[in-house]
Amino acid sequence: MAERIIVTGGSGRLGRSVVAGFAETAHEVISVDRDLPPEPVAGVEHRSIDLLDAEATQALFAELAPTAVVSLAAIAVPFSAPEDVILKTNAGIAHNVTAAAVAAGATKVVIASSPSIMGYGSPAGWVPPRLPLDEEVPPQPWHAYGLSKHVAEQVAAMFAQQTDEVTFVSFRPCYVIAPEEWAGAPTQQGHTLTERLDDPALSAVALFNYVDARDVTDFLLTLLTKIDQVENGSVFFVGAKDALARRPLAELIPEHFPDLAHLAGDLTGDAPAFSIEKARRVLGWEPTRSWRTELVSEQGSEQGSEQGSAPVT
Repeated sequence: MAERIIVTGGSGRLGRSVVAGFAETAHEVISVDRDLPPEPVAGVEHRSIDLLDAEATQALFAELAPTAVVSLAAIAVPFSAPEDVILKTNAGIAHNVTAAAVAAGATKVVIASSPSIMGYGSPAGWVPPRLPLDEEVPPQPWHAYGLSKHVAEQVAAMFAQQTDEVTFVSFRPCYVIAPEEWAGAPTQQGHTLTERLDDPALSAVALFNYVDARDVTDFLLTLLTKIDQVENGSVFFVGAKDALARRPLAELIPEHFPDLAHLAGDLTGDAPAFSIEKARRVLGWEPTRSWRTELVSEQGSEQGSEQGSAPVT
């Protein structure tokens, strides 16, 4: 069934792909962001608003009357603004958007979280109960960005306790790769994907996680179609089926995180440190893009499996 969908943060790195992908379906799509995109997507209504203004957000959502809301808007990078600003901004947007969606009559609300809520990279040390990480491993955020995303998940869970007429879902997209970044455009950290693969330390900070923005779009479309199969307040990891690394994580994690060496033994071949088994089991979703097939080499051709594959052990 076609939905009337508001996508917040539609001008961002992930939002651009989500809006473009949604626009190719029968859904009616409205992109809502503070800044309008330089190249608006044909057939999509683009609206500008400060989502920290709760009253204005409620008024706009009431006018647009969505059946579904996908909230991607946030300060997207840890430490890219003062900690108090990141926390207030991201938590405030999550609450304002969710409240406005409910008041406007939406029956499906999806909130973007982040794997960084798990706590990897903590200066005080971090040892999870197991690898790969799954949705049952408790979050341990150590910076304002991670905390703000954990709060966003709790906002969704809180509203799920208030009504059974709306289904709320949070998802944790891994390190998002926009389509142009496969061809050499800089990632959100400023370096290229080839540099991230050539220097494992660059990808180690995120436990080698990543996901193609178009696969996230496919996940969201699948979720909206099958949301009646999802427990209200659910959380999903959304990542690639492999790690962003040329060598197995069973080798790389002990080198970069000695405290995790005892957990990494099963991460052989191209296995990632983040499990997407829940999305596979509940929704039947499967990512279809990998750096092995999408990354464009300096010669202009895509890297084949022989050139880019990690060894299988």
